Amino acid sequence: MTRFRSALASLTIAMLGLTVVPQHAWAAPPKPVPSAAQQEQQVTLASACAPTVKSATTNARLTSLFTNYGNDNSRLDDWTGADGTYSLRLPSGKELWIFSDTFLGQVNPGGSRPPVVEEGGTTVFLNNSFAVERGGKLSTIYGGTPQKPAAVMPPRDKDHWFWAGDATLAGGIVEVTYQEYERYGPGAWDWRWHRNTVARFAPGRLDRPISVHDLPSGHGVSWASATLKDGGYTYIYGVEDLGSPKYMHVARVKGQSLLGSWEYLKADGTWSRNEADSARIMSGVANEFSVSRVGSGYVLITHDTTEVLSRNIVAYASCSPFGPFTGKQHIYATPETNGNIFTYNAHAHPEVAGNGLVVSYNVNSFVNTDHYRDVSIYRPRFLDVTFQ
Repeated sequence: MTRFRSALASLTIAMLGLTVVPQHAWAAPPKPVPSAAQQEQQVTLASACAPTVKSATTNARLTSLFTNYGNDNSRLDDWTGADGTYSLRLPSGKELWIFSDTFLGQVNPGGSRPPVVEEGGTTVFLNNSFAVERGGKLSTIYGGTPQKPAAVMPPRDKDHWFWAGDATLAGGIVEVTYQEYERYGPGAWDWRWHRNTVARFAPGRLDRPISVHDLPSGHGVSWASATLKDGGYTYIYGVEDLGSPKYMHVARVKGQSLLGSWEYLKADGTWSRNEADSARIMSGVANEFSVSRVGSGYVLITHDTTEVLSRNIVAYASCSPFGPFTGKQHIYATPETNGNIFTYNAHAHPEVAGNGLVVSYNVNSFVNTDHYRDVSIYRPRFLDVTFQ
């Protein structure tokens, strides 16, 4: 099985709400969840500052930007499609777009692409990449050479790979979270999440990390879903992925860098230095989501994982960056979801200009040859979400 087929298979299983990770890899003990009475009280408290969703419309500028760039054959070593789609404003004012699985290469007449190199074609497939936007123009950043492109966060060997999470700036240095996955046997499903890391990049040299550091990884939480700077802290949001359900966890570190001392939100609302105390704050989140400041409150945006293969993007609100997040609101039903095609991992981009809060979501197919037939499938879509 090629890296492309393996990556697609792993995503397919995650979207179906299944888990192929051996149980010992998920070491987190059961965490308490709020009682019905506590949840009712939380809704009452959150209503005081909860933004209400007003509308969600297509962000034509960003959707067209990536469509046109992906179709442009003026270079044959650049981006034609990807998922993940995190973003970070660089000190220069440029926008850094952070991707996981990525196609590089040409687009054929009619909107198809050649198969990946591992299947005898010319399309390069990488497990992570960057694109930089300035003045409405994009450029692709990868490691390696134009003759042999490589991931910007390279794997340690052929049995491991990294998928990107959210990113933050710390003293002018880009810190990108990554999840490392590993193969442990010859079978198609013999792979599992292994650990969390953060890679530090110089804004002017993004094709290779300055350094890579381990992040907390001892209790089955992928600390890569979202980050938020607020009140002197950087909050880190993670997912304990049991297939179904998926639980949100919250950590924080003083200052800007993820290399500081972490604290974890406990079930009683206090903080602990012990990752084992990290509580299941809520279920229903996707592996990628976002928490953003909107007005006097905070909005959590996610694909709705209370439904299998949901087309629905929803929002929850809170008066604090660590919840409780309540009052589920429907934002948008993704029109692409149909047959083999599914959508997933919606999250916000508060630093990106739009008519409201910019939200992206990913589009994919359960049939890998669909990605050869139609390049438009495997590209992000963008929305403008307004609140009242």
